[in-house]
Amino acid sequence: MYTYVVRVVRAEEWASVRALRLLALEDPAAPLAFLETYETAAERPDSFWQERAAGAAEGAGGARQYIAEAEDGQWAGTVTVLVEEAGSVDWAGFPVERRQGHVVGVFVRKEWRGSGMTQALLDAAVSWAWREGLERVRLIVHERNLRAQGAYRKAGFVPTGRTVPLAKGAEENEYEFVLERPGASDG
Repeated sequence: MYTYVVRVVRAEEWASVRALRLLALEDPAAPLAFLETYETAAERPDSFWQERAAGAAEGAGGARQYIAEAEDGQWAGTVTVLVEEAGSVDWAGFPVERRQGHVVGVFVRKEWRGSGMTQALLDAAVSWAWREGLERVRLIVHERNLRAQGAYRKAGFVPTGRTVPLAKGAEENEYEFVLERPGASDG
């Protein structure tokens, strides 16, 4: 197994951001892990990927994307954390009560799973969130994505009890997991 370095994506790496996202969306777990399909992502124009990379690169304010880069240059994994401001409404229509990070887009290539890479990516994302002064970090995980739930629990995230329906009238749900900032209050 090669070694890797976790680092922030650079704006000019948008084509690699796109390629890794498309690879993630081809994974068998993608329907449980992502709210986007391969077809939708593949049809997006280059400008979308350029804006996405620039918006999560070093110096951007509202998000940060980390990648795990293997010593051969291959992008082996990724995670993005989005800032959600208190008083806003999240993607599912719930009010955001505290300034928080929202972890999305967690993906590790199959050959790197079990290497500790998911933990290293989450550690980088959470560390950034704490440096940004966020009060907690949360994520949403599908009720049937047990492998991901296990990884998030191992990283210190705990279920809040909040259930998020996948779509109006859908029978499947996602669960909110949260990691509180050390020393932060519950509300």
